[in-house]
Amino acid sequence: MRKVNIIITALFLLTSSVVFGQQELSAYLNTGAENNPGLQARFKEYMAALEVAPQVKVLPDPQLAFAYFIKPVETRVGPQEFKFSASQMFPWFGTLKAKENIAIQNAKAKYEVFQDVKSKLFSDISANYYNIYFNKKAISVTKENLEILSAFKKLAVIKVEAGLVSAVDEYRIEMEIGDLQNQLDLLTDKQQVLEIAFNNLLNADKSSMVNTPEVLWENNIRFTKEALLDSVKSNNHKLLGIALQQESLKYRKVLADKQGKPSFNLGFDYTIVGKGGNNLAGKDAFIFPKIGITVPLYRNKYKAMINEVVLLETAKEMDKANTLNMLESIFENSWKDYKDGHRRIALYITQLELANISLNLLGTDYATGNKNFEEILRMERKVLKYNLELEKARADKQAAIAFINYLMGK
Repeated sequence: MRKVNIIITALFLLTSSVVFGQQELSAYLNTGAENNPGLQARFKEYMAALEVAPQVKVLPDPQLAFAYFIKPVETRVGPQEFKFSASQMFPWFGTLKAKENIAIQNAKAKYEVFQDVKSKLFSDISANYYNIYFNKKAISVTKENLEILSAFKKLAVIKVEAGLVSAVDEYRIEMEIGDLQNQLDLLTDKQQVLEIAFNNLLNADKSSMVNTPEVLWENNIRFTKEALLDSVKSNNHKLLGIALQQESLKYRKVLADKQGKPSFNLGFDYTIVGKGGNNLAGKDAFIFPKIGITVPLYRNKYKAMINEVVLLETAKEMDKANTLNMLESIFENSWKDYKDGHRRIALYITQLELANISLNLLGTDYATGNKNFEEILRMERKVLKYNLELEKARADKQAAIAFINYLMGK
């Protein structure tokens, strides 16, 4: 009964560590979304793009003018002393709406850029988090192997003193310990570098410790490869951004056509008349309504504007096809990494179990007989290798999932 309770407690602690780790990563992602300066810059660019539409959808500013007659012009009712003029330009019907639609589509494209940067940031934060987890586990596993080697060293010293084995056994294990200690020092230095890079992604204090679970959780993708690829094609932010740019070009073509149409100018002149000899001053003034039209005679300009848009539309279609091909290739590689990580986890769990059993048997044989010490060292290296490879497989698998989520625009 006590053994069952111990197992239940161990499982509970492991589950708590996994849940805690996932919550920690979610908190880090939120911090990155709020603080990363690169992401905030893209958001400000999107907000700035939203301010363009109100600028382009209104009429041009009206023109006001004042004229003073240095030498008054005499008229029937008196001398003209000064004059006010006002006019308003009206572009062809639909021109302003086309400009507004272009600005709106460009703003939407900026939003997709922001979302793409955000998704990529989340993928980078997750990948760095998994690297930190692996490096921590590598430090822990290396320390455990140093303890194992220290135990074997004590055993070798006893047997050397008893004259049962050569002193070479002791020297071999000392060399192995030296190599592992050097590896441990390198891993420790690397841990600081990884944590600084991680905190820089969050724009957080560089000295902040990064909390990771005791054992990394193992999520699995529940959808087929084909369904995932369809999601990439439908939801990837780069592709959505290109689609919005294509919509913007359609409105640019409309605008080019509208700008090739006449525009109109309406206004009036108001003339103030001074006191004349017939004493009619202040009783009369001249108001001249006026209308003007701008005729776009130079048609090559507007044909070139339309041709420019047509060429840009073709370029965008090619960009879309190229981006789609690139994303499909990247997805295939990420899917391969995910499947490879999944296979390696199962493989190294089995390999590690067999290596530990073999190491224990070799240790027992060496303690009771004259078993070749080289076999023990070789098997100890396999235990270390499989331990590290297992944790690397766990980290690689989750990093592949995070990158696939980025490709799908999550």
